Amino acid sequence: MSPVQAPPPPSDEAPHVLVVDDDRRLRDLLSRFLCDHGYRVTTAAHAADAEARMAHLVFDVLVLDVMMPGENGFDFARRLRQTSPVPILMLTARASADDRITGLELGADDYLPKPFDPRELLLRLGNILKRSAQAAASSDAAVRQEAVRFGPFVYRLER
Repeated sequence: MSPVQAPPPPSDEAPHVLVVDDDRRLRDLLSRFLCDHGYRVTTAAHAADAEARMAHLVFDVLVLDVMMPGENGFDFARRLRQTSPVPILMLTARASADDRITGLELGADDYLPKPFDPRELLLRLGNILKRSAQAAASSDAAVRQEAVRFGPFVYRLER
């Protein structure tokens, strides 16, 4: 029997996902699944933990649960939207139309009720990341310079 090989580590360009959920088992499963599909993953057990991680790391997208101890996901998303444009995918057992509308009104980019198909999660994350990359590219194009000069040094940004 051949040994099971671990997937290669994600590349430096791999999207970095912050998974915020109070269920340790689900955090671990999501982390392994997303890592196996080329994402870099950091986890947090609650909003305060997520905020502490966000103070030191840059994330491409958040996967955020609603029902957590302390500050719930809706309140955290509302507060986060005041200071950060990071895309948010709400992943929660709160699946009513009112809850989905609330999450989207608060600024979530998508809302996926539990239980969910992991392939659907990958597709939704991919779509969010494409949209955010396109938005960043269009805003970068508006402010892009060809070169930056520091005394005798010239830095070509495209290189």
